[in-house]
Amino acid sequence: MSNHIFSEYQLGQITLNNRIAMAPMTRSRSVEEDVITPLAKEYYGQRASAGLIITEGSPISKVGRGYSFTPGIYTQEQIDGWKAVTDEVHKKGGKIFIQLWHVGRRSHSNISGTQPVAPSAIKEADKVWGPLGDGTYGMIETESPKEMSLEEIKQTQNDFVQAAKNAMEVGFDGVELHGAHGYLLDSFLRAHSNQRTDEYGGSIENRMRMTIETVEAVAYAIGADKTAIRISPFVAEGSVNHDPEMIDLSLALVKALDQFGLAYLHFSENISNYKEVTEAYRKEIRSIYHHPIMVAGKLTQEIAEDLLAKGLVDLVAFGQPFITNPDLVERMKNNWPLTPVDYANHNTFYGGGAEGYIDYATYQK
Repeated sequence: MSNHIFSEYQLGQITLNNRIAMAPMTRSRSVEEDVITPLAKEYYGQRASAGLIITEGSPISKVGRGYSFTPGIYTQEQIDGWKAVTDEVHKKGGKIFIQLWHVGRRSHSNISGTQPVAPSAIKEADKVWGPLGDGTYGMIETESPKEMSLEEIKQTQNDFVQAAKNAMEVGFDGVELHGAHGYLLDSFLRAHSNQRTDEYGGSIENRMRMTIETVEAVAYAIGADKTAIRISPFVAEGSVNHDPEMIDLSLALVKALDQFGLAYLHFSENISNYKEVTEAYRKEIRSIYHHPIMVAGKLTQEIAEDLLAKGLVDLVAFGQPFITNPDLVERMKNNWPLTPVDYANHNTFYGGGAEGYIDYATYQK
């Protein structure tokens, strides 16, 4: 097998030790006031052999929250809490981006403290994890959102910019905007969740506007080489049906994003309600996008190597295998067996303390 996956890669001004990224994964372990848990220093530090770590989604504002115990990046206490994480990852020789997150309509006022917002006042049939009102936590129905005003759209773009600046303040190597999985930016792209009649709705060009403007604003503020975005055109989260225009829209979006020279474009695939991604689509993306491409979605090492060898992607992201294998890169290099993901104890994925978070052993221990 080719060692291409383990080769160094120049990502803007930083050099990655390999092509393997740790994908963003919500772990729901923030402490009071949504400050990142002190345990996160060890959690991310244990996994710093990844070429690039992308953190769990970090809400950019209070209204951007959709799940309890997700660590924010908008108050000074939250910002300061991340410093120990970036310091530890860098001390271990790794690189780390933070994922900036606004959930949009997938929320409840019990969590965000206010009515959720969305491109249009269309409720999503989904549940989120939050306070039940009796002092306990569990799954609660999302609330009907309100349609964002133009002023709220501009404020949200400013919130993304400020969150990116906050991330730079505490040593992150860059930021990834969460533009996937039915969350705010993604919901602007899709016709079933965006029925606006102004410049942010209707045509493909208009539905792309929120994402393009936000990316441009963040890239201008911190540098395009420190700015990335995640999208999921083949995933239909938030709707039973796939948007028939989404693939064409994604090609137009990628063409528009090409101008910025971003750190990378991250495709999230093979989760939830999804369609298979064809090689023809990957080749078309490669022909119109001239900057680094990352892909995630239940990859195996063999699939990842094949995508890299064919030149279809530059970086490959692994999610759940990094939960149970903090030394995933070393295990892959040495062909050591992986600790399987324990779905029977899936409850340790979200919430709790050290168990299922920092207590997975490396192979050599």
